[in-house]
Amino acid sequence: MEGNWTHRVTPGRLREWWRERRSWELTEEARANVRKIRALVTVRTGLPSLTDEARTMLELANEELASADRVLLFDAHHRAPLGSHITAAHIHVNAARLLWVKSFAMSPQEMSPYVAGLKAVVSDHLSAGDVRRKSVERLQNITAGEDLVRLTEAVEAAQSVALRERLRAASFVRIVYCVAGFLMLLAVAVAVLTSIWPQAVPMCFNPDRSIEAVGSRSPVPYRVVCATGSDDSPSFDDLDENFDAVTSWGDYVVIEVIGLVAAGVAAATALRKIRGTSTPYPIPVAAALLKLPAGALTAVLGLLLMRGNFVPGLSALDSSAQIIAWAVVFGYSQELLTKFVDRRGQMVLDAVRGPAGAQPAKAGSGGPPPASDPAGT
Repeated sequence: MEGNWTHRVTPGRLREWWRERRSWELTEEARANVRKIRALVTVRTGLPSLTDEARTMLELANEELASADRVLLFDAHHRAPLGSHITAAHIHVNAARLLWVKSFAMSPQEMSPYVAGLKAVVSDHLSAGDVRRKSVERLQNITAGEDLVRLTEAVEAAQSVALRERLRAASFVRIVYCVAGFLMLLAVAVAVLTSIWPQAVPMCFNPDRSIEAVGSRSPVPYRVVCATGSDDSPSFDDLDENFDAVTSWGDYVVIEVIGLVAAGVAAATALRKIRGTSTPYPIPVAAALLKLPAGALTAVLGLLLMRGNFVPGLSALDSSAQIIAWAVVFGYSQELLTKFVDRRGQMVLDAVRGPAGAQPAKAGSGGPPPASDPAGT
């Protein structure tokens, strides 16, 4: 048992997990696609009737497949495997497929069995009004070289659009992570600075005292209530001095923690709307992480707005419990801001599968799915 545990936690195993996290299945799919295309290229290369031009195309296809293998093995680059290696492998695999298709230039009729798969690629990624898509929609069989050229040009354009969709998803994830990281640093900075200088902007309120307490020795007719303490009989005439006497270094820390917890609950509640993704880009995870620092900051900002009489009738909270309760409300209310990020993220994920205007193929009208077809993306 001890030996097995040692084997599981070796640096090599940890490095392997880090390199293949979240995308191991997609990596294996890409490797399978490389093997399938290589088999098609190898079989066609063995035909004795091939022209020199066709053999050149097949040689270039083999080079692209070799490049795809190198990318998937992480030997040719040192980028973090957050989907970039799979996208790069798809670029090489798509190039190999197109070169294989172009090797049929002298016998285009042999490509007729693959027309359905090629058209599926075009319809998945080019909009219904695209001229290149319209030029191949009526093709049923390849009878001339110009038909093959039109089809390959449309497929190449569709693959280019698919690449931009993937790059847009990767860029969206990086942007959301950067914003979430910046907000988290900002929340930590606020907590640290207010812990060092708690009297700078005290998280306190001054509600009126009850009638029974008016006769006390306090020189002012109000109480002081902060997030972590209160004083029913302030000793000073000046409001700022009374706030300074009660405020604590932990006021902002407590408010931010409460806001972060409320945002975490909101993120967990939002899981019911997440459909998941088959791409290596963790857009739902990035959107959920954005909610946490946003909740901490909205809790602080919301209470500061109340302290500044921004909300009529809610400018003087009566107890620390009320302050905590409103921190929960404001922390959860970050959903009003981050819901737009959630919607945009879902739109980006939907775009990876094809344009919004693309219509799914009717049953029985197309070939196998693009991912498994030699012409697929």
